[in-house]
Amino acid sequence: MVISHIIGGLGNQMFQYALGRTLSLDRNESLHLDISGFNRYGLHQGFELSRVFECPVEVASKTEIFDILGWQQLPLIRRILARSSMQVFRRDGFVVEPYFQYWPVINQIPQDSYLFGYWQSERYFQFHADIIRTDFIFKSPFVGGNVKLAEQISSTNAVSLHVRRGDYVKNSKTTLIHGLCSLDYYRAAIQLMVERTQEPYFYIFSDDITWVRDNLKIDLPHCYIDHNNGLDSYNDMHLMSLCQHHIIANSSFSWWGAWLNPNSEKIVIAPRKWFANKNNVEDLIPEGWITL
Repeated sequence: MVISHIIGGLGNQMFQYALGRTLSLDRNESLHLDISGFNRYGLHQGFELSRVFECPVEVASKTEIFDILGWQQLPLIRRILARSSMQVFRRDGFVVEPYFQYWPVINQIPQDSYLFGYWQSERYFQFHADIIRTDFIFKSPFVGGNVKLAEQISSTNAVSLHVRRGDYVKNSKTTLIHGLCSLDYYRAAIQLMVERTQEPYFYIFSDDITWVRDNLKIDLPHCYIDHNNGLDSYNDMHLMSLCQHHIIANSSFSWWGAWLNPNSEKIVIAPRKWFANKNNVEDLIPEGWITL
């Protein structure tokens, strides 16, 4: 059995699921998800995969987690053992992401494994990309204003533009890790998109639309999407995925919005500086995407 520890916002959950799903397919084993961390998690919208997508979800039981981790399944113990200095004390099936870039040893882990990490690279699931795309088909059809927006997107040369602020601004710890994309990045990305596409129409998504309106001036056809909030926030990702091209933030949310667009001719512009710290992000940006 493969058990994936799921935590974080929707984009992070998707990466964690995608690796577990890939390993379960490669090994013809079942995938179960440990979502117990959401019992004490106050950020974002909680566990969303089964509510948002068509992906098969089997929740791991306490017994199944114990069978792999034993006494190490206790949340505090897991967090301590996740430190790199504690590797020698982990059970063989307790698989912790050792660093941010792709880890090639992932295919050599034990048959019964508990995956703990973020696993943010397409390389973990690229050979099963078609299945992952099928798993991440959005469950619910658009309603209300999103119906009209989807129609408008299909009739224009749509470019999604995502500005992530939210906890990147409000949470000092998160700010130190992630930082913010600069206005210069967005201006350069818009200019490049204008040079490479015909009559682009910009669909602007943000968790702080008021700030974007006041600070990012665009003298090109555009509109702001500001009505998908709370439990409806995932609709922004769905709308992004319908656009022809993408300018993403340093955010797994808009990363997936761009990745779910299956168009091989899409232009995706991503920030070169993804983190404020020194994480190696060389495997985060898929081949063919442009970094600025």
